[in-house]
Amino acid sequence: MENGRHASEASVAESIATANSGRRRESVESAHVEVAEPQRPTLFRKQTLRGQSHRSISEALRLARSREEQETLLGEEEQADDDGCYPPRRDDRPRVENRRLPVYTTIHRIRQLIIASIDDPYSTEQLKSPRMNISVIRPLVDYLYDPDDVSVVYCLLVNRVQFLREQSYQAHHQTVNNTRATVCELIAARVLRRLDEDHEGRHGLLLLANVLVAGFEPFQNAPPEVTRGHQIHLHWTIRDHFWRPDSERMLTALEVAIVTESKSFLSTSACQKIVDAVYRGRITYTPTSFIDILPDHYKNRGISLYDPRKAPLLNQYRLIVPRIRNIIEGVQFAVLLVLYVLVMVNKANSYGPDHLRFTMYELVFIVYAMGWVLDEVASVFEHGWTVHTENLAFCLIFWTYFGIRMHGLATNDGSISKLALDVLALGAPVLLPRMAFCIMPENMLFISLRAMMADFTFLTLLAAWCFGGFLFAMRWLSESQDGSNAHHPLTIAKWMLWIWFGLDGTGVQRSVEMHWLLGPTLMITFAFLGNTLFLTILVAMLSNTYMMLAQNATAEIQFRRAVLTFEGVKSDALFAYRPPFNVLALFVLLPLKLAVSDRWFHKINVTAVRVLNAPILLLISLHDRRYLWNRSRYLAPPRKHTWLTIWERFGAHGDLQAVFEAEPPQSVLDEMDDVDEVLGANDYDAPGGYVDALKRRRGSRSVYSGIEGNGNGAWSRSMSRAGTGFGREVSQGGVRRRSTRDFETGSTTAVGEDFTLPSADAT
Repeated sequence: MENGRHASEASVAESIATANSGRRRESVESAHVEVAEPQRPTLFRKQTLRGQSHRSISEALRLARSREEQETLLGEEEQADDDGCYPPRRDDRPRVENRRLPVYTTIHRIRQLIIASIDDPYSTEQLKSPRMNISVIRPLVDYLYDPDDVSVVYCLLVNRVQFLREQSYQAHHQTVNNTRATVCELIAARVLRRLDEDHEGRHGLLLLANVLVAGFEPFQNAPPEVTRGHQIHLHWTIRDHFWRPDSERMLTALEVAIVTESKSFLSTSACQKIVDAVYRGRITYTPTSFIDILPDHYKNRGISLYDPRKAPLLNQYRLIVPRIRNIIEGVQFAVLLVLYVLVMVNKANSYGPDHLRFTMYELVFIVYAMGWVLDEVASVFEHGWTVHTENLAFCLIFWTYFGIRMHGLATNDGSISKLALDVLALGAPVLLPRMAFCIMPENMLFISLRAMMADFTFLTLLAAWCFGGFLFAMRWLSESQDGSNAHHPLTIAKWMLWIWFGLDGTGVQRSVEMHWLLGPTLMITFAFLGNTLFLTILVAMLSNTYMMLAQNATAEIQFRRAVLTFEGVKSDALFAYRPPFNVLALFVLLPLKLAVSDRWFHKINVTAVRVLNAPILLLISLHDRRYLWNRSRYLAPPRKHTWLTIWERFGAHGDLQAVFEAEPPQSVLDEMDDVDEVLGANDYDAPGGYVDALKRRRGSRSVYSGIEGNGNGAWSRSMSRAGTGFGREVSQGGVRRRSTRDFETGSTTAVGEDFTLPSADAT
């Protein structure tokens, strides 16, 4: 009877549910009018295998071998030229690369696509969501991806510049333009990643290098009417052949990404691969520059791989490699700092005629500092003010000191010479912290200090501007009836500064001398706004800046690395001379360039550089031949273990590193043949799927129970003890529940849940 009652109730419930569903369907059909969904235009999609979410083990091994090949030395069949460059140059004429690409047309085509695709503001997380990725980002990537056009990434970043510029003066489209700029960055990163995946080996490395560091012009291959309408008058450096004609107004994609702070793009693995190769000197090229003080472009090298075995022993081009350049600049700055300390320690302490005499330390410091300042000015001319703005404070201090010092010697005035040394003393707060920045340029603390100093300076200037009204008000209140001032404006400013930083309250006490009521009212109001409100806002702003940088620490460090790499590649011949020889080269070789041909000037310049830098070039050549490229485990025998490697292996954890040094034999690889089936299976319990692969690998069918009998497609493994009933697992709705049976009552109680793989339908 109990079973019959349950059956009748189930039939009644089923009939009621059927009736209700019928009434709901009739009401919906009567209340709504069905309208066909309009067809939306779709972009052309290439037939690729991008939709797959897995790779086979053979594909993964192929990519790993490709990455290793990109970090190993060139093979015997890949012959470099006499400068160690691959592919070799045909002649000494400058290379003109990528001049046929329709850059102007691509820029405007991308702009129209982005504007048509994005008309609402979205956050970065929303743009990276699966829905936006499938409907917007991936179709645009498929449409714009073209392996034969290496300017697409550059054009995307140029459009990002324009959208960021438009958001600054179009308030009603600010968030939309910001979203469009972010979309350009995301698409550029996806296109670069696809180029990296589709092109392997050293040729793929050269292709990525052409995408990032090859120069392009925004008006390249534009129609003649457009070119005539936007023709810019040539600078005197171009007109007088001080600038390369083929690089006129050229910019690289890496430079545009740095200027727009595209940190997400710069932190991608493909971009960092090229940045690291350029930083180490594996990829060499002649960069574009803003102004060259001492140009030597007789041999304009294109983008190529560097083979130290074929290069000359004294290769002057290695002096512009970013890593070598950073080491040399660090040594030069250390020498400058030592000379500066020697000058300040040995200066005249007693006031008088001693300040009119030059010490040997001061003379050497002035000569060396002139060359160092010239190197910094040349760096600004090379890449512009936006990229290179460091050390300019000490340059200003040095030239102020030098001018005052020369004026004191000319007028034979010891007091002016004493003033010059006092001005030079202001360089200590600039030089000593700068040494720490040179030693640890990628430290997160120093990276955050740069950003926080910018926020602190901006907020301080804004507060000084706003609080200037209090200074004028109290200055006018302190005027007496005859027009004289009881307190000087500098004295009032000093009181306000002490209150601002909470040092002293003298201003509040003396404010009654200005006016018995208005004076204290103004000073106390300023104390509340300046010492309480301003400092609270300042601390909150700096904390927010540091928190945002700390959350994206990896992207910030990689962005800083890209900046150091970009500004480390130099094209000016002046950087090949060490201070103070660069000053001598400027006054000797620059007039000589106007008197001789480009070929003879190149020969004279190369000879002078090799003679003056012979020890440095010899050390660089020996280091590059041994450590620049990695040795392939497949193409060359392993290196002998050095004493440092032996010391690292001496210990309890030495085998953890040694197990990965040798490639597994073929017998071990044959045992992993089922990995492809596991990664490539779409159904867990389908033939040849995940379960069959596990059966073959474990060699047992008994451990899998309930696969065929489970109606919901879940699988479970019974861990029950035979004959006891303890620990029996009950499958309910695809979830395994471990149960215990009470031996006296026979009841079953679920005491926990365990994880089971879902069925193929559920996935």
